[in-house]
Amino acid sequence: MTDWHQAADLAGSALLFAGAAICLTGVIGLVRLPDVFTRGYAATNPQTFGMLVLLAGVALRLRSGVDLGTLALVAFFQLLTSAVAAHLVARAAYRTGQLGECALLLDELSEGPNDDRP
Repeated sequence: MTDWHQAADLAGSALLFAGAAICLTGVIGLVRLPDVFTRGYAATNPQTFGMLVLLAGVALRLRSGVDLGTLALVAFFQLLTSAVAAHLVARAAYRTGQLGECALLLDELSEGPNDDRP
C-alpha cells in the first residue's frame, strides 16, 4: 500500500469521527432544545453537515467509482429532503397549535384570509 492510500485512510477515519461527533451534537440538541422550531434546526443543520462529513470520510476510504457515485446520490438526497422535512414538521406544529404563544416574535400567518388554524 502506498503512502497516499495510508494518508487517505487516516483522513477518512478522522472525517468519520468528526462527522459522528457533529451528528451527536445534533442529537443532543434534539433532546435539550425547548420548542419545535429550534429542534427543527438541530434536526437539519448539524445532521446534514455531519452526514456530509461522514460521506466524505467513507469516500476517502472506499475510493471506487461506483461507491463514489452512490455516496454522491446519498448526499444529494440528504440535502434535498432534510430542509423540506423540517419545514413540514414546523408547519404541522404551527397549524395544529402545538407552539407556545411566546415562541414567535412575529406571527405573519395568524391574520389573513387563509387562516385555517383551529
